[in-house]
Amino acid sequence: MLEGFDIEAFRHDLIEWFRAEQRILPWRENQDPYRVWVSEIMLQQTRVDTVIPYFQNFLEKFPTPEALAYAEEQEVLKAWEGLGYYSRARNLQTAVREVVESYEGKVPNNEKELGSLKGVGPYTRGAILSIAYDLPSPAVDGNVMRVLSRILMIEEDIAKPATRKIFESLIRELISKEDPSSFNQGLMELGALVCTPKSPSCLLCPVRSHCRAFHEGKETELPIKSSKKKQKRLPYMTLVLKDQEGRYVVEKRPDNGLLANLWQFPMVPMQQVDREKVVDWVKDHYGLEIDLMNTVDQIKHTFSHVIWDMEVVTATASGELESKEARFSTKEELEELPFPVSHQKVHKHL
Repeated sequence: MLEGFDIEAFRHDLIEWFRAEQRILPWRENQDPYRVWVSEIMLQQTRVDTVIPYFQNFLEKFPTPEALAYAEEQEVLKAWEGLGYYSRARNLQTAVREVVESYEGKVPNNEKELGSLKGVGPYTRGAILSIAYDLPSPAVDGNVMRVLSRILMIEEDIAKPATRKIFESLIRELISKEDPSSFNQGLMELGALVCTPKSPSCLLCPVRSHCRAFHEGKETELPIKSSKKKQKRLPYMTLVLKDQEGRYVVEKRPDNGLLANLWQFPMVPMQQVDREKVVDWVKDHYGLEIDLMNTVDQIKHTFSHVIWDMEVVTATASGELESKEARFSTKEELEELPFPVSHQKVHKHL
């Protein structure tokens, strides 16, 4: 695949462009491995503009590995509230705790130890090693696979795990040994700003002369990516249950699985419960007598594998709450709890 490809010239053009054109971002202020690590976890499946205020707030609250390692999990989830994919935050805290306890708070600088930490996959490992430690380690994500698919005219399906291995071995040959940080970040920046998914700005591309897909007029046909399975739709009645003292019923989700340990308003699974049985279902699950009132919203919330269709209904509640995970909370108390985005949308109806 690299036969006849001018590696030196490609490397030079990419790095020079990155040094001149890179965006000023808070995690690029220095090479602190902890800062690089937090930014890379936040940037997974999340846009740069969204991440910037979260990153600054998170580093203010947890400026060192020690601060994050020993923080309350609910406090960490509150700082992550709205970013989604919350297992990232829990895994990050678990891994940082291991760094503090096993490596004296110093983020490991080798592939084996770093890669053994929870939530640190091959991409994050390569990003930390190259950006923070200037080590020539590949950091291959969807962005990088898209860029290299076009430059080297690779027609393998990037949705297949085996394809990532092809790109990792190519990067090991392509990466600059003198400045691996600028090389890896240059590929990422190129994918974010120029070699975009839908309509790449080829005329602005600093490595256009090296791009095989551009020369063949195939840049918009690559990368090849097979489509995902269709998402399952799940209907819920989400209840805003208020007692006579003006408190609301909220509950903590289980310790594992989707949105683990976050808080939510009661959700009645309408695939399993007839509409006229909702009152009985609530009595069985929470021990409360309720009167349903008005539908105040319809919320559709999309996860990677499932869609929640949430009908938001107000209701009055009375009786003793008989659920370990649920509690009555005032409006002020609710402000302190971490809610997922879907339930922040419910929150505004209080």
